[in-house]
Amino acid sequence: MLIKYLFLILLWILWCFFHSIMISKSLTDYLKNRFEKLFIFYRLFFNLTAIITIIPVLIYTYSIKTSPIFTWDGYLRIIQILMLLTAVYLCFAGAKQYNLSQVMGLAQIREKSSTSLISQDNKINIAGIHRIIRHPWYSAVFLLIWAQNMDISGLIVNIILTIYLVTGTVLEEKKLVQSIGRDYQEYQKKADMFFPVKWIAGKILRNCC
Repeated sequence: MLIKYLFLILLWILWCFFHSIMISKSLTDYLKNRFEKLFIFYRLFFNLTAIITIIPVLIYTYSIKTSPIFTWDGYLRIIQILMLLTAVYLCFAGAKQYNLSQVMGLAQIREKSSTSLISQDNKINIAGIHRIIRHPWYSAVFLLIWAQNMDISGLIVNIILTIYLVTGTVLEEKKLVQSIGRDYQEYQKKADMFFPVKWIAGKILRNCC
């Protein structure tokens, strides 16, 4: 069974690495310069490739599932439900602020433009949920994966995905700082990355004082 878990770790690390390479600035800049007219299809290609390549990884993950080592039973079920409801809310709240057509890669093809996902004018969006947290969809992913009953394979996957999301977000924000500059740094001071600690603390202080 150890070999199976090691292979599982390898598969997920390879998928994360491949996913990261595809969105790396060095590769995307090269492809944009090399295939300028065709680059409008890249976002859609990236999404489809990410989905297709993760399918066999998921199939293998579920093929080695064993008895749970942790379950959300009893009073813990309330916490689980709250986590899932919060994740659903974050998904919808984030969707209101993103151009979903652009996220999927369809807008780029329709408009024949490879514009940034930030916005058309390269400005940050601090409306709605973004006033509280900077990455609502990533927060939703954290809640969704950790709100599940877990066996050993599930725990391994959750740890890998958590490390990957945190690392990827830090690198992504470095690119945003390079692209937007001081405005994004100021935004980082006002809103938390994943969970609204600053917002909650502010509410508590205002109510107490």
